[in-house]
Parts: sequence; structure tokens; C-alpha cells
Amino acid sequence: MNVWLIGATVLLCGLLPCLWLGIRGSPSDALVGMELAGTLVAVVLLLLAEGFHRSVYFALPLVSSVLAFIGVLVFVRFLGERHL
Repeated sequence: MNVWLIGATVLLCGLLPCLWLGIRGSPSDALVGMELAGTLVAVVLLLLAEGFHRSVYFALPLVSSVLAFIGVLVFVRFLGERHL
């Protein structure tokens, strides 16, 4: 175990407040939690790629960050101005 894997584990614990916001918060709070969770997942995947010393694993966080952003835009589009 190296420092990169320890950092990834610590950041994974940061997903718990995002999950809490998604479950118990208002729709705008859930949006904030979803955006933060996408960012945290991308950083965790980067740390895991560095921790395992696999350069091929760096493609997944890049795709994940783009898809998380697109997912938030879709969420806002379908939720509309009714709830935000």
C-alpha cells in the first residue's frame, strides 16, 4: 500500500456526504452532491491509476469526468425550473 492508495481511500469516504445530500436533500442540494461526487470519483480514479502504476488506467477518469458533467446537465434539463 502506498500513499496514492491511502489518498484514494480517504477520498472515497468523502462520497458519503454526497450520498446523504442525494437522498435527504432538496433537488438543488442533490444536484450539488451529484456534481461533487463526479469530481471525487474522477480524482479517486486518478489516484488509483497512479497508485497501481498503470498508465492505461488514466483514460477512465477522463471519460468519467466528462460523463459526470453531461449527467448533471441532463439532470438539470429534466428537472427544469420546477424544482430548482
